Amino acid sequence: MRISKRLAAAASAVMLMATAGTALAEGEKIVIGTEGAYPPFNALAADGTLSGFDIDIAKALCEEMKAECTFVTQDWDGIIPALIAKKFDAIVASMSITAERKEQVDFTHKYYNTPPAIAVPKDSDITEATAAALAGKTLGAQSSTTHSNYAEAHMKDSDLKLYPTADEYKLDVANGRIDAVIDDVVVLSEWLKSDDGACCKLLGTLPIDPVINGEGAGIAIRKGEDALREKFNAAIDAIRANGKYKEINEKYFAFDVYGG
Repeated sequence: MRISKRLAAAASAVMLMATAGTALAEGEKIVIGTEGAYPPFNALAADGTLSGFDIDIAKALCEEMKAECTFVTQDWDGIIPALIAKKFDAIVASMSITAERKEQVDFTHKYYNTPPAIAVPKDSDITEATAAALAGKTLGAQSSTTHSNYAEAHMKDSDLKLYPTADEYKLDVANGRIDAVIDDVVVLSEWLKSDDGACCKLLGTLPIDPVINGEGAGIAIRKGEDALREKFNAAIDAIRANGKYKEINEKYFAFDVYGG
């Protein structure tokens, strides 16, 4: 199932490559790249339908900008290279704004900010979300994320195992192949509410590392496309002011995901 979805996504990306990269010139058509494998922020259904907080926010921003937007799914590891290669015009995929990524792309203002957290099996002997408690344990994380970078920097005594998607580390911790996982607290919390997450529990959140975790999640734009970036910034400010952001927030979360 996942292979067929990826093939379908690749085909869509090829068809849209001809229009991507022209949003600035035309002023009305924008191709948005997302992952489709990071619920509740973005998820791709078997029929090709995209849903999630990222998707609803992107649609609201496009409506605010009076832009015609289409979506392309892209594996996380290649999402920045695909943006640079003009397969799409912007990334709306819960991408944290970090100094490392700013070397390759520009970012809008944040549109949400939540801390990292640790989840473990319900019968785990790990009792704290600390580096000391995780020492000698196998910790799972999605590769090329701020969470894997955080684990590498702060959980040096753990055996870090990296996965292409969050779905794969969830499967391994549920089946006892790893001891714990690290990800965004919202992603883990929503998973734990589902049948698939019945195996596990939230151990706790981790202190934010400003260097690694950045300023929150923003929309990535190719360097130099300042007009498009500022269009998105104005739209973010507008939906925060007019209540649309609050409406979307309340659809998914019982707290203000925007953060302080």
